[in-house]
Amino acid sequence: MRQITDAVREAGRLGVAELAELTGASEMTIRRDLEALADQGVLERYRGGARSLLLRGEEPPFALREQEGLEVKRRIAAEVAGLIADGESVVVDSGTTCLEVARALEPRRLTVMPLSLQAVNALSGAARLTLLVPGGRPRPGELALTGQLTTASLAALRFDTAVIGCCGLTAADGLTAYDLDDAAVKRAAIASSRRVIAVADASKFSRTALAFVAPATALHAVVTDAAAPDEETDALAAAGVTVRKA
Repeated sequence: MRQITDAVREAGRLGVAELAELTGASEMTIRRDLEALADQGVLERYRGGARSLLLRGEEPPFALREQEGLEVKRRIAAEVAGLIADGESVVVDSGTTCLEVARALEPRRLTVMPLSLQAVNALSGAARLTLLVPGGRPRPGELALTGQLTTASLAALRFDTAVIGCCGLTAADGLTAYDLDDAAVKRAAIASSRRVIAVADASKFSRTALAFVAPATALHAVVTDAAAPDEETDALAAAGVTVRKA
């Protein structure tokens, strides 16, 4: 489905037969996937094909990203959880990888402030964990909390660790995001934390999104997966960032 999304966004519109040839899937499967993507607001169906509703450089919907590379995200989350000691105060960013981090922290004795309602819900039943909920305005679909109430909540606290997601990460361009309000919240979380751990699967190293968040030197550690490009992870390490591949 991600391959379909990217191809239709790049071309503007594509037919079912073209997508079947591109993906190697049957036309029946393509039609079913197009219907699912249309329900998510990614594209618009027409007889025999679909056209994109996403702009280039725009982030795909949360529902599409949540199931993408799920096992990789869970390995990254487990690695991050191993870096956090019981008793710490932790702010956990929005995004699909950070949601898996929140789930990995659920049984721990920690104080956690999630920056999305998705993660708040995942942690709401935790018996040992102290849950802090910031103010803010939830972004539709993503349910990431943004706005002055969110940044004010972060400014009022000091955390041991911030776990920050991203849309793009390179040693040269640093940490970037698609959404300007989301970037402001990430910067506020970084400013309120003694240690910053960025989580980024391998695909994030090939992107630089519109909104600048922070230089690579603001990060203490990056947790990624084994497919992350060595040239980028080596450049981060040369900048003094600890890189862990889950």
